[in-house]
Amino acid sequence: MTEHHFPLAAVVGADSLKLALCLAAIDPAIGGVLIEGPRGMAKSTLARGLADLLDGGRFVTLPLGASEERIVGTLDLDAALGQGQARFSPGLLARADAGVLYVDEVNLLPDHLVDLLLDAAASGVNHVERDGISHRHAARFVLIGTMNVEEGELRPQLLDRFGLNLALDGQPQPVERAEIVRRRLAFDASPDAFVQRWQAEQQALATRCQSARQHLAAIALDDVSLGEISQRCFAAGVDGLRADLVWLRAARAHAAWRGAGAIEPVDIDAVEDFVLRHRRRQQAPQAPAATPPERPQAQQSEQPPQQGEGQWGELPAQVQAMGERRVPPRWTKKP
Repeated sequence: MTEHHFPLAAVVGADSLKLALCLAAIDPAIGGVLIEGPRGMAKSTLARGLADLLDGGRFVTLPLGASEERIVGTLDLDAALGQGQARFSPGLLARADAGVLYVDEVNLLPDHLVDLLLDAAASGVNHVERDGISHRHAARFVLIGTMNVEEGELRPQLLDRFGLNLALDGQPQPVERAEIVRRRLAFDASPDAFVQRWQAEQQALATRCQSARQHLAAIALDDVSLGEISQRCFAAGVDGLRADLVWLRAARAHAAWRGAGAIEPVDIDAVEDFVLRHRRRQQAPQAPAATPPERPQAQQSEQPPQQGEGQWGELPAQVQAMGERRVPPRWTKKP
């Protein structure tokens, strides 16, 4: 029995996210997509729908408890013990080649594993040097990570390494919510019929992505576009140069998505928020604290201390003669 994924073309709304996913599929070197949002917002549904648009069509989920060996691959113990051969046993990165690698709650993974995934996603290659083996294989996949910021955040160094970043609206409008539920119920009731119903739209989306991938190399990464992008990155106060490179690649992918022959201002504008959302520094100017006006120092003779100022119960000093007992002026003797 064929397992059907909910078609990406049938997803209600989320147009910006669908565009970002398609751009990452057109050029995986963009570095993947990080989706933020609460649970129950169909993040995994969108990721699975994207896999159907790729040539390989593979969808690989990375479980939270996965070890480094399971991800990158390791020594085949059966071959080593039974045949005395050092043979490579592929991991999840090899399985995800030409498909989608989906990491739910990526912010809960150990930092070194997130770093490893981002390295492979950016380079398209997995290189393993361990256990007496040296192996290199293609790992050209679209990395999609999801996270709920209420459960923890990624370090800025790792956040920056995701190419694109978007946040899903956790409160869609009532009409949109009803349509989302309606389509989900129709898919659950009869996946075959639902997929058939959306086949034309899904096929058109897949054809457009494939055409854009083939057209991508013909679009120049020109200096004019780079100059504009670098100016905007500088104005946004982003650290490093990764934003400039990702933005230029994403703008080129958008131009290919439109079927254009060159990067144009509309392409630069279309991907700006995807690139800068997680990199832009919030530098709201702070007004200097108001300095209270200096109080003039009054002469002691002009403004004598009032009663109750200074130490409690303190009385003015009185001149006393030696051998003479004086009664303080405020005290009176009882008759």
